[in-house]
Amino acid sequence: MPASDPTSTAITVSQLNRRVKTLLEQGIARLWIEGEISNLSRPGSGHIYLTLKDDNAQVSAAWFRQRQRGPAIGFKNGDRVLAYGRVSIYETRGNYQLIIEEMEPAGEGVLKRRFDALKLKLANEGLFDEERKQSLPGLPRGIGVITSPSGAAIRDIVSVLKRRFPAIPVSIYPAAVQGDAAPGELISALQTAVERNECDVLIIGRGGGSLEDLWAFNDERLARAIADCPLPIISAVGHEVDFTIADFVADVRAPTPSGAAEIVVPEQQEWLRRIATLASRVARVGQRALDDRAQELDWLARRLLASSPAATLRRQNDGLRELRGRLTAAISQQLLQHKNNLQQTNAALMQQSPALSVQRSISRLAGLQQRLASSTDTTLANSRHKIALLGRALNAVSPLATLDRGYAIVRSAEGGEILTDAHDAQPGQDIRARLSQGELVATVKEVLVDD
Repeated sequence: MPASDPTSTAITVSQLNRRVKTLLEQGIARLWIEGEISNLSRPGSGHIYLTLKDDNAQVSAAWFRQRQRGPAIGFKNGDRVLAYGRVSIYETRGNYQLIIEEMEPAGEGVLKRRFDALKLKLANEGLFDEERKQSLPGLPRGIGVITSPSGAAIRDIVSVLKRRFPAIPVSIYPAAVQGDAAPGELISALQTAVERNECDVLIIGRGGGSLEDLWAFNDERLARAIADCPLPIISAVGHEVDFTIADFVADVRAPTPSGAAEIVVPEQQEWLRRIATLASRVARVGQRALDDRAQELDWLARRLLASSPAATLRRQNDGLRELRGRLTAAISQQLLQHKNNLQQTNAALMQQSPALSVQRSISRLAGLQQRLASSTDTTLANSRHKIALLGRALNAVSPLATLDRGYAIVRSAEGGEILTDAHDAQPGQDIRARLSQGELVATVKEVLVDD
């Protein structure tokens, strides 16, 4: 039910349009829209305004200058395009519109994205890795070509193969190279080539064209069939600037069909030169083998001649003479050795002779006597010197030296004891006083004792 007071809940048109704009921009994510351009306008501001339409509806769109990239100037009314952007509303007029961020021609852009997605997928699976690619045969026994039998590609390939190496057989496996049925026919032709086993290398391809024309060679099923093929495959699709999924997954990519024919076989003249070189080498090897066999025959003949009885007797006679000479030399060597041993024995006996021993003893005795005399003189001199030193030292502490300074040694006349204390003598006792020169005999008259 409407509110009792409309003025309390009413909003302005601007507020309504702003709410609708918020709902559109938040509720619908950015998206791709395919349609046909109409009402294209390019004002002086650089922005582009247009209408996108299909058979049943249309929508206004704006492509602002700062968002424009690439050849935007090339679009015109009637072009079918893919536009990427967000849905919004022009608040001033209340018209909803598409704000374009990117725009590209329809068809090619979709195919390009599909191509990039499949390329990334197969690359992540390892189908493009160099490790899984097969090497081409140096000289194939047969060449298979999978292409349209009426196209220019087969004529170019056959022409080049005939010029370079006409001796190699070529098998053609016809298949459509354009259109929806082309991938299936290419896969079937590939399977036929493997089953027939008529060749050991395959060329698959076609002439140049647009991305749509070459699209059959971007088919995932065909790419996997090429990857699983036991035969090495050369991909030759379009011109040098054209790349397809088949080029990446094949064992070798050729820039053109003619280039594939150049790659798959060598130049015939080159092989003829190689064969001539090999023939020359075989001849040289054969001649060398013959020379070796001839030399071996000569050696065997010499061995046979050397094994005859006459040769045996000559060798034995020569051996006897050699042994005789060796025996004579050995006897002479033994005699010389014995002579040297005898001389050494005589010399040793002479060294052990009694006369020589006595003579050596006499010489040793004379030497010892001379050493004894010399040692005795030296010992006596040393002893005299020591005695003199000891005499001087003894004289320094001798009592006689003290007597020379006026002292006397007093002894009892009876026992001869040395008297050092006056108490030891008695009045009337006879004593003897030893002076420096001679002795005195006296009688003690009185004993005086110092305090």
